[in-house]
Amino acid sequence: MKLALIGYGAMGQLVASEARKAGDEVGFTITSRDSGRSIGELTGELRGHDVAIDFSVGNVVLKTAGACALAGLPLVEGTTGWGERKDEVFRAIEEHDGALVCGANFSVGVNIFYRIVAHAAALFKSVEGYAPFIEEAHHARKRDAPSGTALGLRELMRKSIESEIPVSSTRAGYIPGTHRVGFDSAADQITLTHTARSREGFAAGALVAARWIVGRKGVYEFTEVIEEIVGKE
Repeated sequence: MKLALIGYGAMGQLVASEARKAGDEVGFTITSRDSGRSIGELTGELRGHDVAIDFSVGNVVLKTAGACALAGLPLVEGTTGWGERKDEVFRAIEEHDGALVCGANFSVGVNIFYRIVAHAAALFKSVEGYAPFIEEAHHARKRDAPSGTALGLRELMRKSIESEIPVSSTRAGYIPGTHRVGFDSAADQITLTHTARSREGFAAGALVAARWIVGRKGVYEFTEVIEEIVGKE
């Protein structure tokens, strides 16, 4: 598999390293110095690759998606902070018969955690006296708060729970990405926690998504990739 990498910060470099270990080829790499390139220029550079993986910044996702779709290149979109332009991004993919897989978190473990939380919320749907909550904490460099993962957890829980689901965020020091979902009552408290030890889980998940999306058309969530791998039930 020949990859184009969009964004070559800590995540992009880790994806490149993990891809090479797996025997994949890393071709075109877009760094912050290339941010001024036009869609036409990017399209030309992207042709000839099998798939693109993006871990850049939210404000260039629309241009990235358009260039990949024009180049006939499926895109794995791991960047956060572009939710307000989601409809435009999806339209750009669909108008050019492209392919995109996106998600708030590409960790396979986190996506299994999503399924556990969704099942827990369904169990508490008919039980009175339990108040749901979400807590998340990350290192001080993380820009968005609440995290995309926390917002995704809340949306999953809302499918079963109608009451308010508060989300609290902490940004400090070098805290590893931690998400805790709780159900609190006067008698007891039940919590479910996921803690990321390193970025390797995100890189591994992005490569899983990259192999899955090759040869497909349309827009997908990474949760759909996980469902196909582990089965819906």
